[in-house]
Amino acid sequence: MHNMNRIILGLLLACSIISCGPSTKITKSWHEPGATYKKSEAKKILVIALVVDEVSRRVIEDELVKKIGTNATPSYTIFTDDMLRSLPEGAFTEKLKKEQFQYMLMMRLVDVEKETTYVPGNTMSYYGGYGSYYAYGVSMYSSPGYYATDKNYIVETTVYSIVPDKLLWAGTTESMNPNDIKKAVGGISTVVSDKMRQDGFLLK
Repeated sequence: MHNMNRIILGLLLACSIISCGPSTKITKSWHEPGATYKKSEAKKILVIALVVDEVSRRVIEDELVKKIGTNATPSYTIFTDDMLRSLPEGAFTEKLKKEQFQYMLMMRLVDVEKETTYVPGNTMSYYGGYGSYYAYGVSMYSSPGYYATDKNYIVETTVYSIVPDKLLWAGTTESMNPNDIKKAVGGISTVVSDKMRQDGFLLK
């Protein structure tokens, strides 16, 4: 799991980033009936990536902020890692209100699922005559099979309003074998923002 904390896009949503491949897909989503977010409103959004590694947190939040726009702020500029771990909920909320945030975008790693499959080897046979002394010849060329393990990273993205403190949208994504933090964040951001539009939550 610590390894994913270096990889994840982290994973929080963003509104459109590097194009995602088929390795990232959304598995489920929910949104508050009637709730919408208009990008044109440009209300202040706090972006939080809940990961253990501080460097990964900064990279992820910066990537998301770049895609959301100037109205988004990375949480690390306001809350240190120690503050996030120790700050009482009431004090955290008061800080958000003081900074005049209207929304909060949060991403966290939920689980890592491993799946092992057997990849069979290849065997080729060649048959042919070798003159009157040999009826046929056979040559076998084989490569051994092997086991491959895929890792599916389950990431949850949520959007909250600050006043009132309310969940507005939530989505879960699966990313298979991500190997680059920015591309991973990009993949999640793309499928999440697309789903938000399909759900009628994200408006122009």
